Amino acid sequence: MKKAILATKIGMTQVFAEDGTLVPVTVLQAGPCVVTQVKTVDNDGYSAVQVGFVDKKEKIINKDAGGKKEIVHAHGVNKAQKGHFDKAGVSAKRYVREFRFENAEEYALAQEIKADIFAAGDKIDASAITKGKGFQGAIKRLGQSRGPMAHGSKFHRHQGSNGACSSPSRVFKGKGMPGHMGCKKVTIKNLEVVRVDAEKNLLLVKGAVPGPKKALITIKETTKVEA
Repeated sequence: MKKAILATKIGMTQVFAEDGTLVPVTVLQAGPCVVTQVKTVDNDGYSAVQVGFVDKKEKIINKDAGGKKEIVHAHGVNKAQKGHFDKAGVSAKRYVREFRFENAEEYALAQEIKADIFAAGDKIDASAITKGKGFQGAIKRLGQSRGPMAHGSKFHRHQGSNGACSSPSRVFKGKGMPGHMGCKKVTIKNLEVVRVDAEKNLLLVKGAVPGPKKALITIKETTKVEA
């Protein structure tokens, strides 16, 4: 892996290509991320870069009745985490992820990684947690067919037969059933970067990216090999 960054999903829109084609794109707020730790083969057994994204909210308390305020620490950061961020010389971050880079030694603590590491035309892999849809039936969850919708029918959106009664007298493992839908990590490979706004750290990616709005998206240089 050579390039990677963390982003949040803003939403979808459409842009015009140079030839006038209308292209649907997903807008991502990519970075800026900061390096919080550099792992090497000598110290850790592998080469990787740990990055932080989005500042934690600071906890403020009133020091006295005079109205003076004092910043104590960031919300949800314990002493060990605070020491880790202080050692890197960065503020407490909401998201911390690790990328395995072959050239991890080239990075330095507190170094910023911005959206301009990508360019228009680059191919990327986008990973995120999909929208959770709760408990759903087999028709919505698995795309199974429904029954007749006439008034005399007693079978509309039921699942139907799950297996034979006499032999083998059981339901096979892996049978598609109603259940929890969504809220799973999904990776879409080989997406194309349409535009890059370096000033605002925005990436416009062609097509849909998994996850709801404000979801954390992991963007990596694609690993898919073109045939």
